[in-house]
Amino acid sequence: MSSLPAGSGVAAVPATVSVAFCPSPPLLLPAVAGRAAADTAALRAACADAVDAVLASGPEVVLVVGAGASGRFGPGDAGDLRGFGVDLEVPFAGPVRPGGRRTPLPLTVGAWLLDEAGHAGARLGVAPDELGAVLAGLSGAVGVLAMGDGSARRTVKAPGYLDEAAGPFDAAVAAALAAGDAAALAALDPVEGERLLAAGVPTWRAVGAALDGREITARLRADEAPFGVGYLVADWLAR
Repeated sequence: MSSLPAGSGVAAVPATVSVAFCPSPPLLLPAVAGRAAADTAALRAACADAVDAVLASGPEVVLVVGAGASGRFGPGDAGDLRGFGVDLEVPFAGPVRPGGRRTPLPLTVGAWLLDEAGHAGARLGVAPDELGAVLAGLSGAVGVLAMGDGSARRTVKAPGYLDEAAGPFDAAVAAALAAGDAAALAALDPVEGERLLAAGVPTWRAVGAALDGREITARLRADEAPFGVGYLVADWLAR
């Protein structure tokens, strides 16, 4: 199959694509959350359900997509949570090799979610702007783990303080995820997303562009902002 850009049409992606949309806060990992792990238990369960739904489709490979990635990540690469006070290394795919690349936080959390789900199959980490081209080179069933947070400006105690536009922005994303509206994700305003500190926008736009025009079965599993940051969990099956 020839390489085609993201959003170039339905022929640019495999016949079946299953997607889990998950946030990537380090507190999602109990080892980081510590005594506060109970505060993220429901979010963690929603992510686990979304990932399980993707794996149930029998993907030949799972693409882990997240902002901050540059190039592609695979066997031997790893990330860590040392910047969050925990001496924890998370291999991306198989044993860590000397000289392996360091995965950005979204891919590190994504690898952890796949490990927790018991996924031992092929996985590949990609940047949002590479998703369309990578999908164009694949056939068969493909899974996508789309990692990204909503706005970090939902409350006065949020990392970016309160912005009244943050809630409606995240609500629009939640509505698109619930409806399986790929076009709405693709049309998200990247400038507004950056202003509202919505780190998931590049990933959501990439998934939306790649799947626009497909028939999508969607389920929204979580829509919350416990720390003033929007956390959205959903899964899609696109045919």
